[in-house]
Formats: sequence, structure tokens, C-alpha cells
Amino acid sequence: MIFDTHAHYDDEDFDGDRQALLEGLSGAGVRAVTNIGASLSSSRATLELAARYPWMYAAIGVHPSDTGELSEDGIGWLREAAAGEKVVAIGEIGLDYYWEEPEHEVQKKWFSRQLALAGELKLPVVIHSRDAARDTLDMMKAECARENGGVIHCFSYAKEMAREYLNMGFYLGIGGVVTFKNAKKLKEVVEYAPLSQIVLETDCPYLAPVPNRGKRNSSMNLPYVAEEIARIKGVSREEVEAVTWENALKLYRIVL
Repeated sequence: MIFDTHAHYDDEDFDGDRQALLEGLSGAGVRAVTNIGASLSSSRATLELAARYPWMYAAIGVHPSDTGELSEDGIGWLREAAAGEKVVAIGEIGLDYYWEEPEHEVQKKWFSRQLALAGELKLPVVIHSRDAARDTLDMMKAECARENGGVIHCFSYAKEMAREYLNMGFYLGIGGVVTFKNAKKLKEVVEYAPLSQIVLETDCPYLAPVPNRGKRNSSMNLPYVAEEIARIKGVSREEVEAVTWENALKLYRIVL
């Protein structure tokens, strides 16, 4: 069984065939998905999807690139919505310094606020961090993020940074990038990290793995990711899928 811990099925790329695709996932071995909010509007859409599909769960939060829209009213809505039984995390939240906007201080303000909200609600966090390794780690330590745990989504840093998060008890989200030929750094991280702290993710519709790189991604591509992790770690694909399934249940505190 496969658990896609990070998907964006509310994205407009799925408007043409969303229902058919989602209804076909179980036939491909995908038995659970957490859809991830990236803005207030996508968090609302995520809640609607989770309500419609029994095997879908929701994370709600505001991605750093969308923090320019956030206010205390938005935090209040997130607090109320997070009480829903299908909400399993606050995310995706974090820092993204690849882009100049919103300003870094704006991103940091709302990252801190959402980390504090997760702490208040005792929910794990789904962390987005791009070109902001040190600030992300420092802020998470300052907010005692390890107490509620979570996942570093689409992990993209070196082994030394992976060690920091693994020691904090966080999971590393591994997706299609690990199949790319030029992903040497990520392959080294996967080799180093214990399988017990790795979860599978797509970030769909983005980052489809080889052999579908460049196409629209979906949870049906996760066997390619599991196969590459298995190759790197010298275990079977079935073991990777079984262990990462259990890891995802622990990450999101889901009891089936």
C-alpha cells in the first residue's frame, strides 16, 4: 500500500479529470493521500476534497510565496478549520528565498505565526524550505517545532542538514526528484537517512519522476520513487512501500 503524503489535487491541472483520476488511485495501490493547502483558498478546496474521499486527509496552511495575503483573520480561520477531523497537519508552511517576493521578513513573520499555531493545536507541520536552510532550521528550533514533529517536504539540502532534522525526529519527504540523474545530493541523503524517517510524496502535479519527468505528476507515479529508494538502500520496493506507509500513519497520527 502506498501513502502519498503531499499532493495538490485541488490544482487546476486536474480540473479536466480529477474525479476519474482519484477514483482510480486504489487500483494502482495508492490507498491514502494527504492533500496540502498552499493558500487560504487552496486550503478550503483541500477540506472539500478530504470531505469527499474517505481515504484523503487534509493539511491546511499558507505557503511562503502566498504569505503576502495572510493576516490575523486568516490565522483565525486556520485555527477554526484545523478542528476538523480530517485535518492532520499545518502546512505547507516555511520559507522560500528563491523568489524576492514576498519579502523575507514577511515570510518569516507568518512562518513563525503558523509554527506557533501548530504548537497551540498540537499538530505536525509540513515544511517548505527553498534556499533558506539556516533560517528555516533556526526558526523551527526557536518555535520548538520538534515537540509536534512533521515532515520536511521535497527535501533538497545536503546530508548535514538532513542530520539536523532527523535528530529532531522529523520525516523527510522524498518524491520524483530522487529519480533524476543529477540528484546526487538527494540520493546521498536517502542513503544516509533511516527508512523509518522517510515518507513518499509527489507534490503533484509537479515533479514527476523518470520516466515521466516533465509530464503532469500524480500519485500513480510513486512506485517509480519507491523503486529508486529501494535501489539506493538495497531493499525491496515492497519493503519501502510498507515502511513508508507506516511512517505516514505515524507522521499524521492516523489510526486505521
